[in-house]
Amino acid sequence: MNPEFSGNAQAMALVGFSAVATVTLLLCVMTGPDRDDLDEFYTGYGSLSPMRNGLAIAGDYISAATVLGTGGVIALFGYDGIVLALSTALSLMLLMFLLAEPLRNAGRFTMGDALARRLPGRSVRITACAVTLAALLPMMLVQLAGTGQLMAFILGFSGESMQTGCIVGVGALMISYAAIGGMKGTALIQILKIVMLLGSGLVVAALILHRFDWNPGTLFDAAAANSGVGSDFLASGLQFAGGASPGLDMISSQLTVVLGGAVLPHVTMRMYTASSARQVRRSMSWAVSIVALFVLVITVIGFGATALIGRAAIAQADPRGNTAYLIGSQAAFGAEVTTAETFLFTTVTTAIFLTVLASVAGMILACANSLAHDVFAARVQEMSPRREMTLARASALAVGVPTILLATLVQHYSLQPLVTLAFCIGASAIAPALVYGLFWRRYTRAGLLSTLIGGTLAVLLLMPGTNLVSGSPVSAFPDADFNWFPFTTTGLLSIPVGFACGWLGTLASGRTKAEEQRRQYEAVEGWILAGATRRKS
Repeated sequence: MNPEFSGNAQAMALVGFSAVATVTLLLCVMTGPDRDDLDEFYTGYGSLSPMRNGLAIAGDYISAATVLGTGGVIALFGYDGIVLALSTALSLMLLMFLLAEPLRNAGRFTMGDALARRLPGRSVRITACAVTLAALLPMMLVQLAGTGQLMAFILGFSGESMQTGCIVGVGALMISYAAIGGMKGTALIQILKIVMLLGSGLVVAALILHRFDWNPGTLFDAAAANSGVGSDFLASGLQFAGGASPGLDMISSQLTVVLGGAVLPHVTMRMYTASSARQVRRSMSWAVSIVALFVLVITVIGFGATALIGRAAIAQADPRGNTAYLIGSQAAFGAEVTTAETFLFTTVTTAIFLTVLASVAGMILACANSLAHDVFAARVQEMSPRREMTLARASALAVGVPTILLATLVQHYSLQPLVTLAFCIGASAIAPALVYGLFWRRYTRAGLLSTLIGGTLAVLLLMPGTNLVSGSPVSAFPDADFNWFPFTTTGLLSIPVGFACGWLGTLASGRTKAEEQRRQYEAVEGWILAGATRRKS
């Protein structure tokens, strides 16, 4: 089957994109804060029910990079893609069982709040903001730059100016969502996104299974037969077969996803929208269930794309397989496509478009909140709510505009290193800081700063040497070869470095400082771990 879309499908997709942009912007205007109340802007008063908050958490967590990137890995590498998808779900489960309640109890609006609660200081808040920007900017770039390519693929245009126009237009929408809607407005967009994405995905997965007599084993066998690599498609190691140490590379990649995926600031900020510890538990239960269901959906669609189209055709359309989800959805309908099936495919493409909009809007909001609350508001002893909200909206613009400009410059490069960079910073800097900060009694301010700075620097120093940046035909710079770190991610080294920096920084603070921090932590330990009370800072 030719992975191109008919004129009818393209026309309906354009109408769907326009309708979604209009409706979501209207939702933000209608639900945005109508007065100068920080709790309303930053957390939406915690007014969402556990189910709706869980949908919003799942919507924030399942980004466009997850849908397209993970779907591509499944379609191209089979078993390794399933492991990646399961690692994504496991990461959210770790957040639920280990960090969700302490984060909700310790924080108020941002990750800086949670860290500064027991280790106060402007340096902590500024560093937390810098790490937030370092982790989320690459993710925003990937999804914004991919918007032009995605719309060009679906709508059938190839001009660079059109792709750049799409990036600018979508970026402007995302800034508007964050600045106008605040937490409540972006939550509603996330809910709409996950409902459309999961609903359309379930129908497509059902159509694919129907074509293989509802037998997943038959589907897997057909995918292996059409993969060009035979039984290796259903065995571990295909994705990393060309590396120096395939086994270690796979362990490093999965560890990075498990530790880094769910601690990124745009996901953890959703913990503060729950009104109680019980609410955050119920919200996370919904979120984990939804993500687990989506893992099943994307697995079926990814394998279906390979079984029906072939691995070679998918790689030809995009070497990274980022179009596999769309190609698999199209292939599920067969050669003769009815009007109803065209409408369903339009729903799929519109859901992907909405996924890009919602994901980046949430990331812009997380960055803007951190800038306004942790950097600017922390400088003034008593800043008025009106001024802080104005700063938050201006910060959305300050974050969004440079991101749009950078996205237009990098749109023609392989952006997989940027996705990996974000996850590596999450796993190497944010995860150690949260674990130590919420549970280690003797953890000091120097230890926290060492964790955040040391973990981030380790990732930034190692990432240029990975095989995602150079040394392979699908790397960001395929004609260059400065690959000196023979792994796909930095996690194998940078994660231990992040934890070690926190331990060494605390050790260097001295016994007296550590004892002082232990006493301060014990004073609020019941509040952080059990939610005995919730202070408003």
